[in-house]
Amino acid sequence: MNFEGKKIAVIGGGLAGSETALQLAKRGLSVTLFEMRPQATTPVHKSSGLAELVCSNSLKSTKPSSAAGMLKHELDVLGSFVYRAALNNKVEAGGALAVDRDLFSQEITHLVEGSPNIEVVRQQVASLSDLGGFDAIIVASGPMTSESLANSIFSIIGEQEMHFYDAAAPIVMADSLNYDVLFGQNRYEDATDDSSSDYLNAPFTKEEYLAFIEALLDAEKVILKDFERKELFSACQPIEEIARSGVDAPRFGPLKPVGLTDPRTGKRPWAVVQLRSENRNSTAFNLVGFQTNLTFPEQKRVFHMIPGLENAEFARYGVMHKNIFVNAPQVLDKNLKCDLLSKTCKTPVFIAGQLSGTEGYLEAVRSGLHAAISVVCELGEIAAPELSSSTVFGSLIDYACDNNTIDYQPMHVNFGIIAPLEQKIKNKQQRYCAYQERGDAEIEAYKNSLIQAGVF
Repeated sequence: MNFEGKKIAVIGGGLAGSETALQLAKRGLSVTLFEMRPQATTPVHKSSGLAELVCSNSLKSTKPSSAAGMLKHELDVLGSFVYRAALNNKVEAGGALAVDRDLFSQEITHLVEGSPNIEVVRQQVASLSDLGGFDAIIVASGPMTSESLANSIFSIIGEQEMHFYDAAAPIVMADSLNYDVLFGQNRYEDATDDSSSDYLNAPFTKEEYLAFIEALLDAEKVILKDFERKELFSACQPIEEIARSGVDAPRFGPLKPVGLTDPRTGKRPWAVVQLRSENRNSTAFNLVGFQTNLTFPEQKRVFHMIPGLENAEFARYGVMHKNIFVNAPQVLDKNLKCDLLSKTCKTPVFIAGQLSGTEGYLEAVRSGLHAAISVVCELGEIAAPELSSSTVFGSLIDYACDNNTIDYQPMHVNFGIIAPLEQKIKNKQQRYCAYQERGDAEIEAYKNSLIQAGVF
């Protein structure tokens, strides 16, 4: 296909926007990527780098027969730039893919800024009406889209802004931790006396745990009455909200001690806080599952009660932020195109990433790749090949863009929405393996259809 003279605007240099821009540039299109940072920032971004991870540095399970594992395989088969950068900058995290967030962002920034087909413009787009002269627009501005751009979008689509509250966990400096108390161990493996394992573990006795939970529940919070519990994203519940469900809720959740043995006692602790390395040199650690809405002084006071963190220095405190998204079942088609925005802007407009109503880092990457393919097909005046609902992203798209879906909320890829197998399999692990085998075949078929259409 000849795209000479075609110009595409991509709004947002996050995971979805970066992937979209790189995929379009690879196919010979001229891309202008608008990124508002550092001119404007958000409550959670700390740098001006592209594809900055603002919450966890974990990209979830690598197990092939899991939904997250299948998504990674799809990204690999389809040639994702961002996924490849994640592999290049991974840090050990047991059965998950975690990355050195700084090196990861640096590689993506280098790729985008070094592409001859991409111009990075560091300015905020206040309204879609500001973008004239483009042959297509991809809005990938993320869940913390600026208020002005969000108002511009929602005024056109006629939908009330939909949102939820998300939270990020604190990060502590490795050299401020007490290794006489902390122990390195992965679940169901032998403990070590150093930090060579994928996780460090902070063990609670029953008395220490109960005192910690009491302090946690009494601590001052940042947001008091601006949200209801139903507005909290279920996968990122603040630790204090989990504790509100019951004093034992955290130790049956993110603080579960199952499969761990404290080498000082030879016994399973009452509860455990796990710490995961933030970078290759293990100079900082993320408190796993410790998303929080506590004020910074309260985080310092209460989290210093965690055994081994008595003198912890915080590289980053946890924060809570508002995430917005569109009502995808009502405004997007399966190519992520928004007809209402397209008609108003008089050019094709697509929405990718978490603003589109998907949830998760690699889901955002995959939607950026999907949007890029959709744009290429749109401009090439060919029908976009259909993505099977037997693939995990295809099933997510089917769910997110089905106008029969009521009370839509953002969702990760999962087997609860994937197309059922022709023959029922009762054993869960065998069923998941069957999903994987079928999905692998379908994504290869999809890739072949893209090659035949001339868009791969």
